[in-house]
Amino acid sequence: MARTKTPREQWLDLLPATFTHARARELGISDWALSAMRREGLLDQPTRGIYARAAGEALDNDLLTIATRAPSATLCLRSALARYDLIDDLPGSIDIAVPARTRPPKMDLPITWHKFAIDTFDIGREQIELAPGTSIGIYSAERCIIDAFRLRRLEGPELGHDALRRWLTRRGSQPGQLIRLASQFPRAETPLRRALEVLL
Repeated sequence: MARTKTPREQWLDLLPATFTHARARELGISDWALSAMRREGLLDQPTRGIYARAAGEALDNDLLTIATRAPSATLCLRSALARYDLIDDLPGSIDIAVPARTRPPKMDLPITWHKFAIDTFDIGREQIELAPGTSIGIYSAERCIIDAFRLRRLEGPELGHDALRRWLTRRGSQPGQLIRLASQFPRAETPLRRALEVLL
């Protein structure tokens, strides 16, 4: 005979993998019930107002919070390049791109917000799953290199050159494909071509 689920387990079945306090209230789950599920280890609370079903593996709570509060958030520049192991430095803040004219939410996290043009925002944009049902955007390695060249006056010219040099040593790197992608970003294409001529 199947065991009857407790009320708290039934509440948990109603909830997505990650959710906001407001969403829990919409589903009729009280603050008391949320607190009880946290005490029993059924829920984690990565940050104020954000909840996640407890998982056996460690969650990247900062990224989980960003993804929940800003659905268009996309890892970019130094943060994404470090994740691809294309630079050695560990960024002091999380580089997050959002579409231009988007107002980033206020969060008590070390985030550097970047506003990218709407018409090119989705070029090279992929997803990383953070928890079942929750993911965050990340730009491809190629798009990150292009952005480093495109924003070289802000990020410094060495960022793009260092990342490009390391990317070229990777098996499967295709400079022709990189240049085709860069053609959609006029400020990046010429300096990227010059760098490739030196490095190849």
